[in-house]
Amino acid sequence: MPGKFEIYKDKAGEFRFRLKASNGQNILGSEGYSKKASCMNGVESVRKNSQNPDRFEKNKTASGRFNFKLCASNGQCIGTSQTYDSESGCSNGMKSVAKNAPDAKVDDQT
Repeated sequence: MPGKFEIYKDKAGEFRFRLKASNGQNILGSEGYSKKASCMNGVESVRKNSQNPDRFEKNKTASGRFNFKLCASNGQCIGTSQTYDSESGCSNGMKSVAKNAPDAKVDDQT
């Protein structure tokens, strides 16, 4: 099963997407968007920007865990990851986004 983007509405009624790996695990989540078209633009931005390693920002949390953000060329954050126990796990998550995003199908659940 290839990776996929799920488009859904959150409890506040905003549109969001999450990128899931082929194993079904969430690997990137978006902010909330008021319009579905803006959310879909976010998906396309992930497809494009995930192919540039410089667009990923790895962070270490205060508790010593790791997460990452994917940012557009203008510096705006497009999506954030889950929190990982190890830096290597975080790096693998970034590689998974780069691998899955370009060809991921869109599953519109709205």
